[in-house]
Amino acid sequence: MGNKFLVLYFVCLFFTNRLQSGPENFCGIQNKSTFSGERLHYQVFYSLAGIYVNAGEAVFTNQLDTLQQKPVYHVSGIGRTHKNYEWIYKVNDVYDSYLDTSTMLPLKFKRNVRESGTRIYNHILFNHGTHTAVSTNGVFKIPDCVQDVLSSIYYARNLDFSHAKNGDLFPFQIFLDDQVFPVYIRYMGKKLITTKFGTFRTIQFKPKLIQGTLFKGGEQMTVYVTDDENKIPVLIETPILVGTIKVELDKVNTMRHTFNGKFN
Repeated sequence: MGNKFLVLYFVCLFFTNRLQSGPENFCGIQNKSTFSGERLHYQVFYSLAGIYVNAGEAVFTNQLDTLQQKPVYHVSGIGRTHKNYEWIYKVNDVYDSYLDTSTMLPLKFKRNVRESGTRIYNHILFNHGTHTAVSTNGVFKIPDCVQDVLSSIYYARNLDFSHAKNGDLFPFQIFLDDQVFPVYIRYMGKKLITTKFGTFRTIQFKPKLIQGTLFKGGEQMTVYVTDDENKIPVLIETPILVGTIKVELDKVNTMRHTFNGKFN
């Protein structure tokens, strides 16, 4: 995990060889994948010399809420190391994002990060009409359709990959650390994979990561999401600054659609 651990994964999470539709398609996408009550639980495995140990967990939840008199999805991402492995790298991260249900754009974002010697807290209110973000540290200009690091995961799950070709890019922008970062997802085709949770038909892609305290930047991470309407990430593999991390789906509650991509 790491202070960018959610860009994770999808991470977004994601310009030369783009699809027929461009980055403007990140404005006002329709949600078809997630649902209030959804809870995704992941086990995080760490390897330094080819042997993986269960070093932590990550949980993502979605609940219907109200903000500024608008219906919103309140999505949360929590990452923690197990106590026995805190000596390797202690993580206790909490991210909260409030998404407009009609556009899936973030209205509010909270980041509370504790990682070994690092402590970060940031609270952001997005005003997409005035292209400004008011954070704990000041007021900043933002472009159209900008995402936060957590909202980008749920936004990316609603992308249409049905006409994608291997290598196609899906670019967008993330507001993080009071800066705007251009990132993208590179589509890598479809693959049948097996984890402890089951065998799945998946869509494979590589998100461009923002380098942080633990993750390397670039296209180092590989993400596998179910090849169905849920587009739930079931496996993430990535090298980190020291060693390798593997994140596997462990439990799911309240999916919007049936698991068409799962065989067992």
